[in-house]
Amino acid sequence: QSNDTKASTKTESAASIQNEQKVAYVEIDSIMSQYTYWKEVTKIMKAKEANIQKTLANKQQSIQKAAANFQQDIRSNKYTQAQAEQIQASIQKQAQDADVLQQRLGSEYQNEVAKYNKALSDSVHHFLVEYNKDKKYSMILAKSGDNILYADKTYNITNDVVKGLNKAYKGMKK
Repeated sequence: QSNDTKASTKTESAASIQNEQKVAYVEIDSIMSQYTYWKEVTKIMKAKEANIQKTLANKQQSIQKAAANFQQDIRSNKYTQAQAEQIQASIQKQAQDADVLQQRLGSEYQNEVAKYNKALSDSVHHFLVEYNKDKKYSMILAKSGDNILYADKTYNITNDVVKGLNKAYKGMKK
């Protein structure tokens, strides 16, 4: 065979494979805004974040108040040198403890976010495996923002996926 014939055969072969493939896509933003599980997780995590912020703010206020009172008492000559050093060390220890607490709470929060993200990903992947048994798509893409420059809306299966995910999640909650 000539090189032209080989190239033509490859092109025809690629075209026939392409014609056999079914491709679909899911808009990730829609899953994040419409999947009941994710909406509930988002509420939980926002409340947890607010609680962490409140706890840390209260700690910080307490330390600042103690430091301000200490400064006022120092000006009033309320303490001996040894007492002042002891109180100052105590306030510094509280500040260090607050920093450690902030790091620990932040780490716990990030771990929980990662756990929920993995659960979201697992639930979507599991659903798509079941969903695709009948649909027989060769590929299902995730569309997030502009990562797919163009896609015919005919191949958008987001609504089916969101409905299916919500139905499955509702069944799990019962």
